Amino acid sequence: MVMTVSSGSLGQVNGKPERSITLLGNDCVIRSKVSLASLTSFRVGGPADWYTAPQRLDQLLACLEWANAEELPITLLGGGSNLLVSDRGLRGLVIGTRYLRHTHFDQETGQLTVGSGASLPRLAWKAARMGWRGLEWAVGIPGTVGGAIVMNAGAHISCTADILVNTHILERSGTLQVLPPEKLGYRYRTSNLQGSDRLVTQATFQLQPGYDPEQVMAETTEHFQQRRLSQPYHLPSCGSVFRNPGPHKAGWLIEQTGLKGYKIGGAQVAERHANFILNCGSATASDIFQLIHHVQERVQHQWSCLLEPEVRILGEHDLISN
Repeated sequence: MVMTVSSGSLGQVNGKPERSITLLGNDCVIRSKVSLASLTSFRVGGPADWYTAPQRLDQLLACLEWANAEELPITLLGGGSNLLVSDRGLRGLVIGTRYLRHTHFDQETGQLTVGSGASLPRLAWKAARMGWRGLEWAVGIPGTVGGAIVMNAGAHISCTADILVNTHILERSGTLQVLPPEKLGYRYRTSNLQGSDRLVTQATFQLQPGYDPEQVMAETTEHFQQRRLSQPYHLPSCGSVFRNPGPHKAGWLIEQTGLKGYKIGGAQVAERHANFILNCGSATASDIFQLIHHVQERVQHQWSCLLEPEVRILGEHDLISN
C-alpha cells in the first residue's frame, strides 16, 4: 500500500479548498480541484477531483496504486487536443502525461522510441531536421504520442498504425505489456485502447533515416502549410470534431447542410473548415456539446448519416432540448 502525506491546503478553487498529497518514496504530488480548462485545447472544462503529472514510470505506478487503494476512476490526459471536458469537471484521478517525453533515435535500426507525453509535431520537426522520413504527415496534428496511439491519429493518407512497431501499455493492476499494432485493433481513427483504462507509457516507431534533411524539411513544411491554409488555428478548438463517414467527408456534409458559422453561445462551426468547432472566447463545454449534437441532428436529417464524434467527450453533459 502506498503511504501518503498531506501538505494541507494550497488555497481555494471555485470557493473550495485545494489540497495536495505527496506519495512518499518518489515525490509525486497529487493535487485536488485542479482546473482542466488550461490543459485542453478547447480551453473549457471544470476541475479534476485529483490531478497529477508524473515525470517517471515509478511515479506513474505509484499514482495508479494510490488510485486503486482509493477506488478512484482514472482518466489519462495527454496534450488535451482531442477532448471535451464537462463544465462539472472529472471525477477521480486525472493523470497528465506531459512530462513523460523521453526520446531516443536509434541510428542503427531507424527506430524512434518516445514517451507518451511527447508532442507529435515537435517529433515530426526533429525527425525532419535529422533527415528521417516517416513523420512528415504528423507535423500539423496537435497532440501527444499517447493520444496518437489511442486514436490512430493520421493525415495525408498516413496514420500512426503504419509506422508503429510496438507500444508499452500499463494496466490498472500495474502490469506492463509490450504490444504490437496487430494487438490494438486499429481502424480509422480508433483502437481497442479507446475507452479502456489501459495507459500508454511509450511507443516505438519505424522511421527511415539517411535522407537529405533539407528535402525532408521541405516536405514537412509543405504538409504543415497545407493544414494551416485549410484549417482554423486562430481560436481554440479540438481539431476535427467528427470522423469522416465516407464517401463524403464530415466537413463537406456539414458545409452542405448550411452550418458554417452557426453558433450556440460562445461556440461556432468554423467558416474555414466546417469539421472544426471554435471557442470564440466565451464558450462553455455545454455550448460545444449542444453544438455537436445540433450538427449531428441536422446532418442526419438531411443526409441520413449520423456523424460519429472523433473528439472524446468526458464527464457529465446535459443535452438541452430546443
